[in-house]
Amino acid sequence: MRRFFAEKIDIADGKAVLSPDEARHIRNVLRMKTGDEVLLFDGSGTEYRSVITDFSGDSVTLDILGRGVSSADPEVHVTLFQCLPKQGKMELIIQKCVELGVYAVVPTVSKRCVVKLDGKEQKLQRYNRVSMEASKQCGRADIPEVKGPAELSSIDAKAFDVVLLAYENETVTTLKKALMDAGKIRSAAVVIGPEGGFEPAEAEMLISKGAVPVSLGRRILRTETAGMAALAQIMYELEQ
Repeated sequence: MRRFFAEKIDIADGKAVLSPDEARHIRNVLRMKTGDEVLLFDGSGTEYRSVITDFSGDSVTLDILGRGVSSADPEVHVTLFQCLPKQGKMELIIQKCVELGVYAVVPTVSKRCVVKLDGKEQKLQRYNRVSMEASKQCGRADIPEVKGPAELSSIDAKAFDVVLLAYENETVTTLKKALMDAGKIRSAAVVIGPEGGFEPAEAEMLISKGAVPVSLGRRILRTETAGMAALAQIMYELEQ
């Protein structure tokens, strides 16, 4: 069944109105008609079985037939602190990490970042649009928020059950071992460096604040690969 994002869902009245973008996709691309059933999701974890009842102007109105909780949304909340990669990579990172189950993404500034998040309001809007589209595609009913940007030093280890620092100089502690040592986990953070990696002082600062340096394997991964690899391992180990 086709899935669409709906910001305006009036549960009391049993109606939903789609945004112009979603409405155009339904009408002009998919050529759906009144009476067709779809699934809506509101970005907060609830999805709604719905039927199209009216096309008016640039909007589509639907009746809500039922509601439920998506089984695709992970119970463990994993926040990705991704140091700013070179231009064009962040959207791919967001898209794939949403598919893999990330809870939130925070573009992060470190000393070896070679780009700046100029025009951050427009870029964050674009990044959140990418997150929404990825959620729609992969069957999630929540939409991971892309926040920030944030400085590396602003990461608060106390806000998470465990903070995992993907560090190329770590050769002993694997991500699996760090998860086992952490015990019951409801929230986690993963910190990924930029193309040039972390400066030693940055890694030491994060470790002193409680981050656990971990190895993601025997090979050094590109920054756009590391977050995805970490998310996949976490979701596998925690059966999410």
